[in-house]
Amino acid sequence: MRIAAISYPALFQAIGGLQVQMLETVAAVRRTAHDMVLIDPVREKFTDFDLLHVFACVHGNYTLVRRAQSLHVPVVVSSLMQPHWTRTLGMTARGAERVLGRLTGWHVRTEYSQMWRCLHWAERCVSLGRLETQTLQQAFQVPAAKIAEVPNGVPPRFFDATPDAALAHYGLRPGYVLCVGSVNSHKNQLGLGRQLVLVGQCLPADAPYLKQVLELPDTRHLGALCYDDPLLPGLYAGAGVLALVSQSEVMPLVVLEALAAGVPAVMTRRHGMGTAGMAGCLTEVDPDDTDAIRRALQQMLADPPDAARCRATVAHLCWDEVAQQLLTVYQNAIATRAGSTPVH
Repeated sequence: MRIAAISYPALFQAIGGLQVQMLETVAAVRRTAHDMVLIDPVREKFTDFDLLHVFACVHGNYTLVRRAQSLHVPVVVSSLMQPHWTRTLGMTARGAERVLGRLTGWHVRTEYSQMWRCLHWAERCVSLGRLETQTLQQAFQVPAAKIAEVPNGVPPRFFDATPDAALAHYGLRPGYVLCVGSVNSHKNQLGLGRQLVLVGQCLPADAPYLKQVLELPDTRHLGALCYDDPLLPGLYAGAGVLALVSQSEVMPLVVLEALAAGVPAVMTRRHGMGTAGMAGCLTEVDPDDTDAIRRALQQMLADPPDAARCRATVAHLCWDEVAQQLLTVYQNAIATRAGSTPVH
């Protein structure tokens, strides 16, 4: 198979979880007997590929699915659904769509309608786990038979991480609170308190927010690191706890990476990640409750779980296994488009 991976145009103007997911997926599929590329739609045609994998159902990506459909190219969509979409919100959104449609002669569509079309027009939808699957079914009416659950993976270098080189390079002492991700109000770093090390990009528009965060005691911003920087796993390994208390997340890679490095995490409760088996290594908090966030961080720092226990919670997550699962999804999508029997 030859697979094209694509998302919305401005995605790679910054680096975050979705960008990493796409790059790691492409690399893992390429390690099999199949080919996968990040397609340049200006220079390459969908019809040069056996299948199009669209990452995210937002930002107008339904137009990609519609074009591929018109060209008879099978499509798989990774929905990457935010957890605020509930059955009730879906019903409300469909009602609002009907009202707007009648008022505008159906010339104006809501974002919900665009997401719904992206998901329903594709041959298969990929969710990152049970919670996202429930969201797809309840809020967007996607049939269960159309959904495949394929979690993200963790590269081996995080399981093998040691802190010494990173600590020496940055002049850090072990046991700090680590936050990896873009610096902005959505990521909520101001709620974290002291002894904080930030790793991630800060866009110019968010510079005043970063300035506020850096006024917290014992806080450092190391800037953005390339995902393959050999010091990044060591920064995880040197931390006492990872903090990710964003307003919402889907399946945050940084939490999986921290656990793989033997470090516990305090994470927003507004997420779509399965947490079975992570008790004691992961604490969920309300991102609007600063006191609860800081209590949870202090508890993890004062009484941390064993590093081996943290690693064990994500030991089953491997990008090569992700690739094998996706290949089955791709084959099923191609078979559905061709009208033949899917692979099981």
